[in-house]
Amino acid sequence: MATRREVLAGGAVLAVAAAAPAAAAGRSGLLDEHDALGLAGLVRARKVSPAELLDNAIARAEALNPRYNFMAQKLYERARGKLAEGLPQGPFTGVPWLLKDLNTHIAGELTEGGSRFYKGNRATVTSELVRRIEAAGFVVFGKTTTPEFGLTATTENKLNGDTRNPWNPAHIAGGSSGGSAAAVAAGVLPAAHATDGGGSIRIPAACCGLFGLKPSRGRVPMGPGRTEGWGGLSAHHAITRSVRDSAAILDATWGVEPGSRYGAPDPEGTFLANVTRKPGRLRIALMVTPFAGTPVDPECAEAARAAARLCESLGHHVEEAGPKLDMAALGFAAFAIIGSSVAADVADRAKATGIDPAQTLEPVSLGFVEFGKRFSAMDYARANATFQQAASTMAQFMAGYDAILSPTLAAPPLPLGRINLSPDCDFEEWGQRAALFAAYTQIANFTGQPGMSVPLAMSRSGLPIGVQFLGRYGREDVLLRLAGQLERAAPWAARRPAVAAP
Repeated sequence: MATRREVLAGGAVLAVAAAAPAAAAGRSGLLDEHDALGLAGLVRARKVSPAELLDNAIARAEALNPRYNFMAQKLYERARGKLAEGLPQGPFTGVPWLLKDLNTHIAGELTEGGSRFYKGNRATVTSELVRRIEAAGFVVFGKTTTPEFGLTATTENKLNGDTRNPWNPAHIAGGSSGGSAAAVAAGVLPAAHATDGGGSIRIPAACCGLFGLKPSRGRVPMGPGRTEGWGGLSAHHAITRSVRDSAAILDATWGVEPGSRYGAPDPEGTFLANVTRKPGRLRIALMVTPFAGTPVDPECAEAARAAARLCESLGHHVEEAGPKLDMAALGFAAFAIIGSSVAADVADRAKATGIDPAQTLEPVSLGFVEFGKRFSAMDYARANATFQQAASTMAQFMAGYDAILSPTLAAPPLPLGRINLSPDCDFEEWGQRAALFAAYTQIANFTGQPGMSVPLAMSRSGLPIGVQFLGRYGREDVLLRLAGQLERAAPWAARRPAVAAP
């Protein structure tokens, strides 16, 4: 079998419309004009050096971070040191990369998780995912912002401040991977690391007009230390401008790590090869009404229906359908799992450091801790069983469909301050606001399925609207075939926020 390096070594350059702003000097337009595979191709052809790409990414970050606030940690000297050591030869050699500052570690470097409670915390190990990212040739030069513990769908926190959407700085960039999405949307780099425990890849991708794929449970490593997050709800991958970058990054990172409790089944061929494969005639369930029956903004509903018409024009069969799930039980299970997990982590750190969580945590985070303390081990076991039953129900429904099509979010990107973790309301109202906004994404985390947000629409006010497709467990290959087809039929690369124009 060919190695990942051999399979991914090629690739045409994907051109996009906008150039870099004058604030980022030199050839920083390269960061706008090419996706990550395209940049790596230029490095291999010696048309640009890794040092030049890194310098321009840093210059762009320094120019734009004061406005959009996407950088949590700056690892510029570490990145330059890696260049001096010599980079491994991989599919992305010399391409700049940002890690999300949440449960993703580099030994000796800060990992603060958007929280004053973890301020100054330095990792003692390097994550397996980071090892694979760097083995692929990426150059890590910083870490991106996240809400405290990744607990909400906006990236606002009391440690780093508010991350703002490059399409309109008065609005959220989404969460919890909003820092990564804002950096990619602003043209700092073409792809960045993201995690997803309830929609945190797909939500910011939708808010910022990007492609975001949440892999199947067990596809991408999360250790060492822990090989699952929030009882299996969480997954790691990336937010990208192009579909092929997402696929190639998955090729470079997927596979079980030592100690994994489970692993997703092997794909058919490489993920990258699937981007250009014809998907055949897919059977797609259109689900405009959210699982819980909550309201949806008409523009988001129409975006999903327009995507359905596009899919039909491409030869797919689309019909309105959806699985029957007990969303009240699933919501309670999610609070049990997430609340218990957060409460345990907070208690352990408080014991080890003496830091008082009541004085440092944001109100909603503290609410999760207090909520989590009320659950017993039996509650946790019942919550896990609830998720397993939902996964079985979804698998039975998906036996008749290749994908479920819906809006990614129930509304366009919200104004800042509506669903942050220090809100102008009580815990219950905050929960209602957050659940109404992210009404479509959590089910993929509950059941372990892959899901993707595709940037197919814009609101009348000029904000991006994403469309979500959920696939069968382990079938990211099918989703990527469809995503590649949609990208060719309705290209979005040239649709960029004004910041990316001269």
